[in-house]
Amino acid sequence: MAEMVSRSFDQADETRPFVDGKGRLDLLETGGAAVGRATFEPGWKWSDHVKPLAGTDSCRADHTGYVVSGRMKVVMDDGESAEFGPGDYMRVPPGHNAWVVGDEACVTLDWTGFADYAKPSG
Repeated sequence: MAEMVSRSFDQADETRPFVDGKGRLDLLETGGAAVGRATFEPGWKWSDHVKPLAGTDSCRADHTGYVVSGRMKVVMDDGESAEFGPGDYMRVPPGHNAWVVGDEACVTLDWTGFADYAKPSG
C-alpha cells in the first residue's frame, strides 16, 4: 500500500536564487520527479534574471503548472503570447521569455519544468 506524504516548500530539498535577488525556486524531490514553487519578484524577467544562469537564448524548460498569486506574461520565440494570473493552469513549451506583470510577486507551482530550472550551466 502506498503511504501518504506531507512536505513543505518552506523546508525544500533545494533552493535556487535568481540573479539580483529577484526571487527563488524551491524544489521538493518526490520520488522520481521534482515539484517546484517559484517566487518571481516584481521586476523579474527571465532574460535578465535566469538567462545568465541557464546560458540559453530563451527558456528551454517545458512548464506545466499553476499560478498561485500575481501575474506573468509569457512570449514564445515565435511571438505567441499569453498572460497568466491567480488560479490559472499554465502549459508553456520550451522557447520563451517571461516577466512579472505589476507590483505583486508571482508565485507558481510547476511539476514538469523546474528540475533543471535556474541551475547554473557548466
